[in-house]
Amino acid sequence: MEHIILYAIVPIFVVMLAGYIAGKAGVFNGDNAKTLNKVVLDFALPAALFISIVTATREDLVKDIKLTMISLVVIMLCFMLVYWIYKYFFKTGGGSAAIMALICGSPTIGFLGFAVLEPIFGTSPSVALVVAIVGIVVNAVGIPVGLSLLNSADASATAAKNGGKKPNPWKPVIHALIQPVAWAPILAVVFVLVGIKWPVDLSPSFDLIAKANASVAVFAAGITLSAVKITINWQGVFGAIFKLIIMPLALLVVGILFKMDPMNLKMLVVAGALPPAFSGIIIASQYNQYVATGTSSLALSVVLFLGTCPLFIWLTDVALKMFPY
Repeated sequence: MEHIILYAIVPIFVVMLAGYIAGKAGVFNGDNAKTLNKVVLDFALPAALFISIVTATREDLVKDIKLTMISLVVIMLCFMLVYWIYKYFFKTGGGSAAIMALICGSPTIGFLGFAVLEPIFGTSPSVALVVAIVGIVVNAVGIPVGLSLLNSADASATAAKNGGKKPNPWKPVIHALIQPVAWAPILAVVFVLVGIKWPVDLSPSFDLIAKANASVAVFAAGITLSAVKITINWQGVFGAIFKLIIMPLALLVVGILFKMDPMNLKMLVVAGALPPAFSGIIIASQYNQYVATGTSSLALSVVLFLGTCPLFIWLTDVALKMFPY
């Protein structure tokens, strides 16, 4: 547990704090954070996902079908549950509910996945596949659904601006799928399934930019936090609790019920216990909706993650011992 805290969690806080201080000192600003996030989402993360997955085998992918289905169903159910709770219980409106679903209904797998999982579980294709599968769910399914809900909520205003013409509901879906963070891991999976051998000599060219993924992403998150006013309210607190407790707990229960591979289950639970998606904050800033509450929920989650990550690793070990299969 000390190793997990010192090698997987504390470095995140140190780098994020450095970004926060740099933002507060005026060295960087919110626009700089968006630029750094773009480097991560469009270059570093796709390279990391592609080069890691393409070294796997067909047997690895077949073994991970259960992981894929559980990730998709549980995360998207949590995603929609957040949307419904904020829309109908907190009565925030469809647009704000969609923003909170994008934030607290999704783990920040693209930004912190490798940074957290590799120090705990080591560097292997299995870790990369978990990051890729959850990343595809979040980026290729969750973001298009969230943007569709967000655009639907703004349909009347958009229609008025466009002379009564409603926006194309498939546009955000297509837009998400053509992003490198979505198609790069999918292309790598196709390579493995078809049996195309990746030339080993080409890997170093991808590794250099891939290694920037975690550090740049965490530093940019600190800058983002420094650029907005953080106000803690019950809606933000609920979002943090849902993301850090309910989502990983749901993944753990479903994984045990369907007898997932124990190592995959542990990695998936840790992935589900990650703080809310930073990409949701980026979208909230672009649409100028619910930024303060979303950011406060993210900030609170980052602090609480120091305790919930080791907690769920322990809970998973206990559950596997209590319900062996």
